[in-house]
Amino acid sequence: MGHPNEALLRRGYEAFATGDVATVMSIFDEDIVWHSPGRGQLSGDFKGHQQVTEFFVKIFELSGGTFKNEIHDILADDEHGMVLVHTTAQRAGKSFDALGCHVWHLSNGKATEFWNLTLDPYAADEFWS
Repeated sequence: MGHPNEALLRRGYEAFATGDVATVMSIFDEDIVWHSPGRGQLSGDFKGHQQVTEFFVKIFELSGGTFKNEIHDILADDEHGMVLVHTTAQRAGKSFDALGCHVWHLSNGKATEFWNLTLDPYAADEFWS
């Protein structure tokens, strides 16, 4: 394995995949800022553990637990991480299947900021609306 921040992000994604939100939160700074693009009900900026946890719960509820991120690769250094992902989900008879990039700001062994970049933001808005 490469950089320690790569291991940190892998641990977070593995925990998220199993619904272990407590472990996910343990890698996040208390004041994490989560940026979710678009114009749908999951769009906006979420700040701190409580708002980000509520955001995750909403994703799981809306997708009936089908939301998944498959990691293609993780690149990390002392301050940044980038996770290339294949995201899938089902909801209300619709399917979501998209490639994207998650960009992280990391400091002192914690994730402090997150940006979700999807290759098809219009499909994401339509799926979550």
